[in-house]
Amino acid sequence: MKRIFAQTIKELTQLGRDRLSLLMALGLPLILLLLFGFGVSLKVNQINFAIQDLDETFVSREYVATFERTTKFNIVAYGPNVNVPQLLDRGKVAAGLIIPSKFARDFLRTKRGASAQILIDGTDSNTANIVRGYAKGITNTFVENSQGRNVPVVSLQSQSWYNPGLETLKYIGPGALAITVTLFPTLLAALTTAKEYEQGTILQVYASSLTGMEYLLGKATAFWLVGMAEVLLVNIEAWLVFGLWFAGDPTPMIVGSSVYITCGVFWGIFIGRNTQIQSAAIQAVSFTAFLSSLQLSGYIYPVSNIPIAIRWISYLIPAQHYILITRDAYARGVGWLGVWLPVLALALLASLFFFLAWRRLRSMQVG
Repeated sequence: MKRIFAQTIKELTQLGRDRLSLLMALGLPLILLLLFGFGVSLKVNQINFAIQDLDETFVSREYVATFERTTKFNIVAYGPNVNVPQLLDRGKVAAGLIIPSKFARDFLRTKRGASAQILIDGTDSNTANIVRGYAKGITNTFVENSQGRNVPVVSLQSQSWYNPGLETLKYIGPGALAITVTLFPTLLAALTTAKEYEQGTILQVYASSLTGMEYLLGKATAFWLVGMAEVLLVNIEAWLVFGLWFAGDPTPMIVGSSVYITCGVFWGIFIGRNTQIQSAAIQAVSFTAFLSSLQLSGYIYPVSNIPIAIRWISYLIPAQHYILITRDAYARGVGWLGVWLPVLALALLASLFFFLAWRRLRSMQVG
């Protein structure tokens, strides 16, 4: 334990002397959290919208007014001479409504027999589906308001569980916490390990009485402490800036965070030992820790949307399990009953990464 403690103090002392690295380790996650928290949103508002009204009647104008009363559409062109396909081709609008002539006559005669056309830019399929849903909902509202005397047979009352206000931040914010702390503990551990091999100072470790296990645990403890400091700072920032706070028992979040940082540190040491060059370590960490976590963790879209052929990779990414823990902590509040499996998965991954790193470091002394 004395040798492990000495190795930990040595790593922290070196990091403390490198003020720039320490500032990056503690400051950049806070900046990343702001970028991800404010820059990533699943909301689609103020969609540029054009309307060609070939009917120009009271009914058609009331239909248009229904679109105007929402915050979803920004009507940039309106009138009988508006060329919706041309505006779509030029990229001026994302969607357009064409109201045909005799729209009011058909609507008043048959009640639901009238038709109109929505043209949508399908380049972004996700936005196109959302716009289609908005347009359908607004049209249903218009029809119901015009038929106030007709009472529907079934009245469906809906309630959003865990997130009543349907706030995007409740979904994006907890995921952003996981992404912001996934990079720097792993990167610092990889860089310091690769630096010792690149500069040859690892020979001093070889000549010492340290075993591979002691070297690994001492180095990992130092960067685990740095990583936990990052977790504390980003959680304080999430509370002060985004208003996120624990919805239930915080202990799964605390335990999950400690195991999650352990995964990143052991993986960073493993990468640094294998690359032995700092530039190569940066590229390896960026790809295996940051980019893979960003794309395959379920941060932006559900894991179920990932093609089956590569979906299995997401289960080897610690961020995928940690995001489930953070979203439960800040949005659902179920506690251990809902997240014991992700915590167990993180523990198994930490054990795997520890074994991989130890296997590469175990032959540090010549017998």
